Amino acid sequence: MSTFSVIRINHASYIVADVKKALYFYQTILGLKIDTQRPELGYPGAWLKVEDQQIHLLQLPNPDPVSERPTHGGRDRHLALNVSDIYRLQKRLEEYAVPYSRSKSGRKALFCRDPDGNALEFIEVS
Repeated sequence: MSTFSVIRINHASYIVADVKKALYFYQTILGLKIDTQRPELGYPGAWLKVEDQQIHLLQLPNPDPVSERPTHGGRDRHLALNVSDIYRLQKRLEEYAVPYSRSKSGRKALFCRDPDGNALEFIEVS
């Protein structure tokens, strides 16, 4: 019997209503770059680079309710990203009036949502 191991996460996908609006958030506010290797998939979208991993934005009808989700993204499904400076990210979110909440655990971390209500966690690492 052969065995295998899960090595790492390659990408995470988020459904968005408007890829241009989502790209404003991910590119302008978070500073992510587009990966131009995305093939034509029959619907609008974008692949964003996070080092050698990706976030895929899929402009498709959302089968999940986006209302009535928990205010704090840590109590919802979310993608966690490491950042170099949580304070600078916090200032950036404030500059663009993006609501956020600090981690309930006391860690150097915060949560926010993209324009489509997708939760993101940011954790400061050295």
